[in-house]
Amino acid sequence: MKYLVIGLGSMGKRRVRNLQALGIKDVAGFDTRSDRRLESHEKYGIPVFDNLDSALQVYGPQVFVVSTPPDLHMHYAYYAFERGISCFIEASVVDAEKIKELSEKIKSGHIVMAPSCTMRYFPGPKKVKELIQTNAIGKVLNVNYQTGQYLPDWHPWEKMEDFYVSKRETGAAREIVPFELTWLNDIFGAAKAAACVKAKLTDMPADIDDIYHCLLRYDDNVLVNLTVEVISRPKSTRDMRVLGSEGAIVFSTDSNSVRYINTSMEEWKEYKLDVGTVESQYINPEEPYIAEMKDFVAAVQAKDQSLYPNSLEDDYAILQTLYALEQMTRG
Repeated sequence: MKYLVIGLGSMGKRRVRNLQALGIKDVAGFDTRSDRRLESHEKYGIPVFDNLDSALQVYGPQVFVVSTPPDLHMHYAYYAFERGISCFIEASVVDAEKIKELSEKIKSGHIVMAPSCTMRYFPGPKKVKELIQTNAIGKVLNVNYQTGQYLPDWHPWEKMEDFYVSKRETGAAREIVPFELTWLNDIFGAAKAAACVKAKLTDMPADIDDIYHCLLRYDDNVLVNLTVEVISRPKSTRDMRVLGSEGAIVFSTDSNSVRYINTSMEEWKEYKLDVGTVESQYINPEEPYIAEMKDFVAAVQAKDQSLYPNSLEDDYAILQTLYALEQMTRG
C-alpha cells in the first residue's frame, strides 16, 4: 500500500518519519515548495512531487496523509474521497460544515477518514484517563488545565507571518482549543460551552487572540476550566489539577509526571512519564505520533473506520463547542 504525505512542513516530515518507523517503505511526498521537497527527499529518501495529479498518475497512492495548514484539509480530503483514497487529516479548526458533510458521504463506502487525536496517545493524558476510569479519586468534580507555548518558539526557523498560526481563522491558540478537546472529551464526555474570554495580551506581530479561557460543563456536572495560550516562555506549560470527591490528580510537564492522592492514602503516588525520542528542532516526542499512525494504518488495511479512535463526527462536535465558546466571549 502506497502512502502520499501532502504538505512537507514540520508536521508532514514527522508523518514521513512515523510511517517509516512502522516499516512502511512506500512513502512519497507532495508540496508546492521546492525547499521542502528537496529537504524531504534528502533526509528520508522518498520520491517527491510538485503536482498532485502527477503524483497520482506516476506514484499511484492508495492513502493520503494530509499535513497542510487547516484551511486546506477539506480540499485534499474531498479530493481523496472522490478517488476512493483513505485519508489521515491533521487537527482541524475550520470548515466544520464540510467536515460534517464528508462524515455523511463516507458512511456508504470502505475508505477511512481519520482526523488526528494525537494527545490521546501521550503518556500523561493516558495515565490521567486510567486513574479516573479506575475511580482513584472518586467522582470527578472540577478540572483546571492550562497549556501553552510562546508562539515565536513554535517555528523559530521561519517568520511568524509565513506560518498559518499567525492568521486569525487558523490562529495558534484557536487551533489548540479543539486539539486539547479531543482528549478531554475522550475522558469526560461531550463538552458544553459555559463561558469564554479570549484576548490578545502580547505585542507579537499576528492578528490573533493569544489566550483563550474556556469554561466547560461535562456530564455529571463536571466543570472544566481550560486555558489555552501561546505566551508561555521560556518553557512551555502543561498543568492539570483534577479534583474528585475522594482525592486529586496532578499532571505537569514541569515534573514530567502524573501523581494522585486520595483519602485512603497518606502520601502522593507519582508516576514518572517516559520522555521519548525528540527529533532535532522538535519539542514533542515521536512515539505518540507513531502510535497514532499505527492505528490509522491498521484501520486502512482492515478498511474499518472503527479501529481508529476519532471520527469526523467527533471533530465536528468539538468545533461546534469552539464556535459556541467564541460566541459567548467576554472581554
